[in-house]
Amino acid sequence: MKIKATDIRRGMVITMNGVNFVVVDFAHHTPGNLRAMVQTKLRNMNTGAIIEERLRSVDQIEVPFVETVTYEYLYSSGDEHVFMNVETFDQISFGPDMVGSAMPYLLPNTRVGVMFIDGKAVSIDVPASVEMTITECPPSIKGATATNQYKEGVTETGLKVMVPPFIEPGERIKIDTRTGEYIERVK
Repeated sequence: MKIKATDIRRGMVITMNGVNFVVVDFAHHTPGNLRAMVQTKLRNMNTGAIIEERLRSVDQIEVPFVETVTYEYLYSSGDEHVFMNVETFDQISFGPDMVGSAMPYLLPNTRVGVMFIDGKAVSIDVPASVEMTITECPPSIKGATATNQYKEGVTETGLKVMVPPFIEPGERIKIDTRTGEYIERVK
């Protein structure tokens, strides 16, 4: 199947020159009177190497058939992260190269999509947002409401997030997994 370069999204698997890549990041640019382009950051699924590629918006990109299966994160043991298929209860473990930057957003029992190409796991797709508890953050300064200055909070997984001054340790917040930014306090 082929798609336009402008239809590329984060987490997608694309094929270029016979090699499969996972889209790590992308940005659509339309500079002045020039032609539109898509700047991408891609992870080679064979070597794990990250490359940057600039595509014209009219380019046709090959997309392989990808099967996505729902798995649940169970636990980590050293560098191995164990996931369980929610339908068959089969367990599979992935190394840090597969889980990558998704690990700080994973708590036990978090459901993720594992993408398979030809029966081989190639990528993990975490939810767009996750809820976590703040374990550490500096106290808010009374009366400092003239500006909305954010402070650094640490979640239960060790993820550092900039949070508003009213957030205290023990509170649950929602975090955008694509940007790593605070979204809102969970009630």
